[in-house]
Amino acid sequence: MSVDTVEIAAKTPDDEQPWAELGLKSDEYLRIRDILGRRPTTAELAMYSVMWSEHCSYKSSKVHLRQFGDLPHSEALLVGIGENAGVVDVGDGYAVTFKVESHNHPSYVEPYQGAATGVGGIVRDILTMGARPIAVMDSLRFGRADAPDTARVLPGVVAGVGGYGNCLGLPNIGGELLFDDCYAGNPLVNALCVGVMRHEDVRLAKAEGVGNKVILFGARTGGDGIGGVSVLASETFDEHGPAKRPSVQVGDPFTEKLLIEACLEIFAADLVTGIQDLGGAGLSCATSELASAGTGGMHVDLDAVPLRDSTLTPAEILMSESQERMCAIVEPAKVEAFLAVCRKWDVLATVIGEVTAGDRLTVDWHGEQIVDVPPRTVAHEGPVYDRPMRRPADLDALQADDAATLPRPTTGAELQAHWLAVLASPDGADKTWVTEQYDRYVRGNTVLAQPEDAGVVRIDEETHRGIALSLDGNARYARLDPYAGAQLNLAEAYRNVAVSGATPLAVTNCLNFGSPEEPEVMWQFAEAVRGLADACRELGLPVTGGNVSLYNQTGDVPINPTPVIGVLGVHEDVRRRVPSGWRTAGETVLLLGATREEFGGSAWASVVHGHLGGRPPAVDLPAERTLGELLAALGRDGLVGSAHDLADGGLAQTLAESALRHGVGATLHLEADPFTALFSESAARAVVTTADPAAVRAAAEAAGVPVTELGTTGGDALVLDGLLDLGLAELRAAWTATLPALFGTPEATVGAVPTGAVPSS
Repeated sequence: MSVDTVEIAAKTPDDEQPWAELGLKSDEYLRIRDILGRRPTTAELAMYSVMWSEHCSYKSSKVHLRQFGDLPHSEALLVGIGENAGVVDVGDGYAVTFKVESHNHPSYVEPYQGAATGVGGIVRDILTMGARPIAVMDSLRFGRADAPDTARVLPGVVAGVGGYGNCLGLPNIGGELLFDDCYAGNPLVNALCVGVMRHEDVRLAKAEGVGNKVILFGARTGGDGIGGVSVLASETFDEHGPAKRPSVQVGDPFTEKLLIEACLEIFAADLVTGIQDLGGAGLSCATSELASAGTGGMHVDLDAVPLRDSTLTPAEILMSESQERMCAIVEPAKVEAFLAVCRKWDVLATVIGEVTAGDRLTVDWHGEQIVDVPPRTVAHEGPVYDRPMRRPADLDALQADDAATLPRPTTGAELQAHWLAVLASPDGADKTWVTEQYDRYVRGNTVLAQPEDAGVVRIDEETHRGIALSLDGNARYARLDPYAGAQLNLAEAYRNVAVSGATPLAVTNCLNFGSPEEPEVMWQFAEAVRGLADACRELGLPVTGGNVSLYNQTGDVPINPTPVIGVLGVHEDVRRRVPSGWRTAGETVLLLGATREEFGGSAWASVVHGHLGGRPPAVDLPAERTLGELLAALGRDGLVGSAHDLADGGLAQTLAESALRHGVGATLHLEADPFTALFSESAARAVVTTADPAAVRAAAEAAGVPVTELGTTGGDALVLDGLLDLGLAELRAAWTATLPALFGTPEATVGAVPTGAVPSS
């Protein structure tokens, strides 16, 4: 088989090449030729095509994402944007790294493997920073809950998330499951991982030291995932799905578990100078990014790459996104020790090249040179577009269609019916159908997990220091106002961490939008980024990194803008964490924060009236910060027995979830209009219960936070002002029936073992 070498490419400048089929634009192809001074070889074209894809290069979003790098410096930030994941100082010499990424399009094509490899990829990002992964979360969105395609995609996605995470022994401590017509054909599968290490253990992705060896270790390279996420996540689906159907990556969590333990032992023995995982764009990404971030030179012998399929071409080897693979830079004197650790853990490891002088990345195949490129042009100097933007033409009319004018319930019976409707809606319903497929308590350090507002994990068994995490994204708010919507999503995640008693510390994000080639979508994206940057500046939180997922669009119909925001908080002592559910009768129920008539984008308007319009709730970031500080103080001082934020569904949803958590009801009195009190979604609010209401009231008043006494816990019903008497049994029946009725039992929908799995070595 003839190979397109660098020498041949220089002699055949007019040979036609499939640049368009690989997703490149004509001007991008011409720029590659200009960089190289000749046409690219087939292997070089493959590398540039995947690395310059939207998914890998961020070419449409870079100009906006720079705002995150301009935020004021945070002393807690140890490693910021640009590495595999950000790292923050959480005290006592501990560092935590966390990040959320998307695997949206692959999960539509192959739900189980798309979701499973999304978890595997984000876990490796955390591992490359030198940390032990300790927990995962997921944010999932699907089309209409009763749609046939949702029934196809959702069970496989949930099984994939659970199957991979469970096999790794990582607790899944929280997340989201939401539904909307706009996600039909474009489900969102956003996965978060968090890891912990000591400050001195932080590792970076760079190739330094001329003569140091490049070692590929983990699974063999196969045909699965060729052009996988890098292609799938960089095109718009038509009504029949993706035009290109590359092979979705196939995951093997047992190989990844061995890889994790081998890496941690390698780190402990100080055997690497740089490390990178192989995710999107595979070996093309790992080699070019390591070389670009280091001294700039690297040589790779592609013949040395262990293969599962001997028929793969050099371009396919470079593009393959086969999972459970890592690339390390190792000093020659440490190579044997490195390989010995890999043998101990039964991890295949092979020297495939070395760091060189100069600024070229070269690759040989069968003794002939097939790649000779400046690595920075592949990894970090791809195209950057400042795309046209235009405010959506329908936005004025949408915002003018105020949800406050919708018919409201006027009797106790109507209030009760609306309450049950919101609670039993697919968005509001009990998510046990999902979470029972996840192991939330493996490793023994989970302190709080879903259905709590935030996941809390202990990181030190002696001091009981821990972290809290929440992942939130209300797309209805962002559709009505992407600037305010992104801020409200950050505020909710911030509030969820705060109600657990933690101090919010840092932010990650996964920004899910339609096609960047649509000016209205780019306007939404730019506004959301601007809103998030402004809010982080106001709250004093650094953005540690994240992910952009574009082309979530079918034909000319994009998804609603969906900025999913993760917030990390710190607990000095997790034994003082505050749960969300009511456990004790006789405690006073207090509402912290002010309630206004705010129904734009609300769950009530959506569920009861099928309506989306008006403006989202007002953003008050100083109030959010003050509330967060108050909640942390109340938890630290042991003054509250529970705390639950108010968000989707307003007070009605919060009261029901608090009561159902442990089967404790309450007798309540609402001084204001009961409808507004129950269904408004005003931000910066939380419900707490306390045995010392005077102390809580004094602390709140000193902080300037409004306090409203709602009633007293106890009994087996939510009794409201003589208007309604909702038995907890009736509430629970409505809340728990929805997802099982839609999707049956997990065992009936997806088998325990996915089809199509392939061995890793």
